[in-house]
Amino acid sequence: MGIEEFGGGQGPQPDVLVVTTNDVPGYRVREVIGEVFGLTVRSRHLGSQIGAGLKSMIGGELKGLTKTLVQTRTQAMERLVEQARARGANAVLAFRFDVTEAADAGTEVCAYGTAVVVDKLDKA
Repeated sequence: MGIEEFGGGQGPQPDVLVVTTNDVPGYRVREVIGEVFGLTVRSRHLGSQIGAGLKSMIGGELKGLTKTLVQTRTQAMERLVEQARARGANAVLAFRFDVTEAADAGTEVCAYGTAVVVDKLDKA
């Protein structure tokens, strides 16, 4: 697996900027729309559970599970961006992930933040 399979986040020039900070240098918040989130629940298939169990006995990274988690987080983030866009936002501030087990059925990944409308400041 290449490094691109372990990454995530947005590509260049997104139409909805997503940041983990409470503000964006060079921009001002014109309007706060409110909380947005993207949610997905994934279950592991039997083959990956068996492989992970065997790998955990000898140690090392569980690459299949890592790749699945990256894909899951990406999907949750895409859903967050879709919700922000649908509500008229062009940015999401204070972006975070929350990951929990969902009733022994899988893993719940929630991407959340505050949808806002930001304006680029003029350079004086």
